[in-house]
Amino acid sequence: MVHSLGHILQWLSIIPAIGGSIYGILCVLASIRFRKRHSRRKKPSFESWPPVTILKPIHGLEKNQRENLRSTCIQDYPEFQVVFSVQDPDDAAIPLLKEIQREFGEARVTVAFGNHREGTNGKINNMIGGLQHARHDVLVISDSDVLLRPDYLKTIVAPLSDPKVGCACTLYKAAGAARWFERMELLTLNADFMTNVLFAHVSGASKFCLGASAALHRSTLERIGGLEGLSDYLVEDYEMGRRIWSMGKEVAIVPYFVDTIVDLKSPSQWWDHQVYWDQNTRAARPVAFFATALIRSVPFALLFAAFRMCDVIGLSVLAAAAITRLASAAAVLGWGLRDREGLRSLGLLFFRDIASLATWILAFTKRTTIWRGNSFVLTRDGRLVSPASAANH
Repeated sequence: MVHSLGHILQWLSIIPAIGGSIYGILCVLASIRFRKRHSRRKKPSFESWPPVTILKPIHGLEKNQRENLRSTCIQDYPEFQVVFSVQDPDDAAIPLLKEIQREFGEARVTVAFGNHREGTNGKINNMIGGLQHARHDVLVISDSDVLLRPDYLKTIVAPLSDPKVGCACTLYKAAGAARWFERMELLTLNADFMTNVLFAHVSGASKFCLGASAALHRSTLERIGGLEGLSDYLVEDYEMGRRIWSMGKEVAIVPYFVDTIVDLKSPSQWWDHQVYWDQNTRAARPVAFFATALIRSVPFALLFAAFRMCDVIGLSVLAAAAITRLASAAAVLGWGLRDREGLRSLGLLFFRDIASLATWILAFTKRTTIWRGNSFVLTRDGRLVSPASAANH
């Protein structure tokens, strides 16, 4: 009986080992197609650029923050407003925000204060306060840890010139990783998440909306229920995209990468964030997330080799899976993302992949999630509720 079970598990484990290797090759082809397709595509544009408000929710001091925030204020764009919003009047970032406001002037930079509590999503609560100070119809949402180039604003706003487009998003990649756990985080974002995004975008396998860098009209936001309607969702960007699709509008994915700066203080914070990432994906697309077990080549190739007591066949499968994973990740990082920092971190890829299997399991079994140091209960429909509220239901 035990021998039969071991035999079944052995052959079950080889399915993801093979499937993940094939998927890695497909991701390389998708990244090549992505680059070729968008190099030939005509870029949309406005005849007259509309004024824009950039919403920048701030929570505390972060690595590289001065450069990140200043990059928002030096855009090559005719007329725009930057709204830095904070909820805590004692937030440590406020002196920096005031300094940047003095540098660029109040006409360019607004610092908004307000302790809004519409829901459990802190980012949305923060932006609700910022939106009250927005002067313009076109809104750009940009996370505080994002570093922008001067052409960013024109690039992300341009697709809105098409009336069929309800929202535009740019792609992003992690950067600025120093310590080993920050480099593991970088690989999670660049060699896993963004690689999957590229494949989904090119193949049309799934729809998505990237809330770290998004642009839409205020009227579109109001039609989907405003920020208040998103304030209880863990994956608020996916929910925003879902509502825009339901309106019959498109979410335009712009072939343009911005850098999101990795800022982790400890290995435990890295681990909590890995679990959060997987819970995030499961909440948005549970069936698709479950299916990702079939493309985790290295962990399952390792299990296959272990079931076979590391014989020649087992080690050969493990070696083939590891080489394919390393080569395909290097190709996507180098060709698709132009990510030299990720290429230098590839030595940690196998450890990250093995750890990801554990966080994948936790995403299904752990009901609580950690966000900004606070614990919340994650409901089946992707909403965040406080532990006290969950206990009363």
